[in-house]
Amino acid sequence: MPTETAIQELRPEEAAKRVFRARQEDGAWLDRFAECLAGYREGPAGGTSPAARQSSSGLVRTIGVWQLSQAKAAALFGVSRQAFAKWLQRGVPADHAVAVADLKAATDLLERYLKRDRIPAVVRRPIPKLDGVSLLDLLGRGDTNRLLSACRDMFDFERAHR
Repeated sequence: MPTETAIQELRPEEAAKRVFRARQEDGAWLDRFAECLAGYREGPAGGTSPAARQSSSGLVRTIGVWQLSQAKAAALFGVSRQAFAKWLQRGVPADHAVAVADLKAATDLLERYLKRDRIPAVVRRPIPKLDGVSLLDLLGRGDTNRLLSACRDMFDFERAHR
């Protein structure tokens, strides 16, 4: 393992490349590393509570898994890009907390049962049982409860044995 001094001597691009190569098969570890790095950078003077940081870091992970830009995610939640950026800095406001929690729970299910690189295609694919709308469409409609329910139905393996 490189020493702290050795890491400090690397260019940021080289350090990032080495970490990525070492853990490229473990997307969840890389996401957590990025979240922790952002948390340390903000530090206690960042003005956010630990709960707000955890809320926003989960949102960062989710939009990364779904491969959404911040602008697209803002549009799907019906807020401005600036408002969404504040969510990422300060945490999700209470009036959107349930929707974000549903989205994160759906993402957890998708990550558990699918290969990470396939998730962006799955969330964009029309679902016949949902009248041809996709999970992304449901998010855009603000119907995150139905989105989470659809994800649960996708992986209801007990039903397959009936």
